Amino acid sequence: MLVAGDFCPVNRLAPLVAGGGAADSLMNDLLPFVQEKELAIVNLECPLTNGRALIRKTGPVLKASPDAAQMLSEAGFGLVTLANNHAMDYGWEGLKHTLQVCHSQGVATVGAGKNLSEARKIYYTMVDQQRVAVLNFSENEFSTTQGAEAGANPMDLVTNYWDIQAAANQADYVFVIVHGGHEMHPLPSPRLKKTFRFYADAGASAVFGHHPHCYGGYEVYKNKPLFYSLGNFLFDDPRHKGALWHSGYVVEVSLKESLTYNILPYVQCRSKMGVALMKGAELPQFNRELRRLNTLILDDEKLEAAFDAYCRQVGKMYTTFLELVPKVVAGVAGTAGSTFFVE
Repeated sequence: MLVAGDFCPVNRLAPLVAGGGAADSLMNDLLPFVQEKELAIVNLECPLTNGRALIRKTGPVLKASPDAAQMLSEAGFGLVTLANNHAMDYGWEGLKHTLQVCHSQGVATVGAGKNLSEARKIYYTMVDQQRVAVLNFSENEFSTTQGAEAGANPMDLVTNYWDIQAAANQADYVFVIVHGGHEMHPLPSPRLKKTFRFYADAGASAVFGHHPHCYGGYEVYKNKPLFYSLGNFLFDDPRHKGALWHSGYVVEVSLKESLTYNILPYVQCRSKMGVALMKGAELPQFNRELRRLNTLILDDEKLEAAFDAYCRQVGKMYTTFLELVPKVVAGVAGTAGSTFFVE
């Protein structure tokens, strides 16, 4: 099987997936590695809908053409994870349309639904003649459901524990895929490290993460690999020029005798749209950086210090998000004729 990170065919990717048939041109030399797998998984980072009823939220509101489902099918992806912070950007109608177009192309879904019960459903399949369970959780933002409403499966350690236990009783291998972490930070927070290890202790055979929009390090904990961030798989954003946004890796997993894995680094959506295996001088540089990140993850003090430095770096930006901004309705700001809101 194979697990990939964030797929969001927007901006310069949008016209390329419209009408389908873009798998060859966008996947390049990575395509056969996906198509040969019994199960290939990618995170669908936006609803596939033509709807216009977007929700109010902080941060970007994303959607892509429903034709992207055809591209995913042609590329060989059999399962998309939907538990992420953009699943509900266009409400239940957007999510419902996403489910419909994916299923119509033979692409299964996990991690979101019309209510919490449906969002929690575990995906089961056979890989290497082993019964495999896939569970998908998202940190709580604008998309998660807590009950009767539609949305994504939330990160709730108690509920997640019982679901992992249930999956372990029904499957030979349990894979947990988490959408969480901190944007453009290639290391887990100390809390996320504890959470991934908790999932492993609960019965997960391996844990895979995405959301930071850059690749991160990994560790092997009690013989179970924990990948903290796979990075963007296909996600174009012209605002980002650095290597972090444009590099990532997929993980190949074999279950024939025991769980083994292989990392395939790639570059994506630089001047040319698409994804291609990393080559040349970039490859040893990537391997050095990954080893550095892995070493930091194993040292709790250094990991804490790295997260503190990240918090100081982004602190002003988040404070700005929370500041009260005056909006004049009548008269002068600060008078009885004004109101205040948080944008």
